[in-house]
Amino acid sequence: MSHKRRLTEFKTVELTQECTSRVQNKLPQKLKDPGSFTIPVRIGNIDVGRDLCDLGASINLMPLSLFKQLDLGAPRPTTMMLQLADRSIAYPEGVIEDVLLQIGKFIFPSDFIILDYEADEQVPIALG
Repeated sequence: MSHKRRLTEFKTVELTQECTSRVQNKLPQKLKDPGSFTIPVRIGNIDVGRDLCDLGASINLMPLSLFKQLDLGAPRPTTMMLQLADRSIAYPEGVIEDVLLQIGKFIFPSDFIILDYEADEQVPIALG
């Protein structure tokens, strides 16, 4: 005699589009990584231009000249050292915290490393 029980009740579970495409092996075409791009940014009443968004970076850099122009107060001292892509070492002037960036209609607080470098007039800030 068999002790198997038959299921009499079934439940229907709705899958999301992403799950359905995985089950059916119909994954959407993978988009190319943009790497970096520029966006218009405003700090306070100043349009600082189109700023570089680098998806590979993990810090936000602001040139010392722009920092002085924005008059954001005194930067917090730091012992941080930055190793640049060419393996050289750069020593920041300090860190400024909670700078309000306006991107479109959104406002974000952001921390910046203040570095004395010659800024590109078109793209002065690097956002990571």
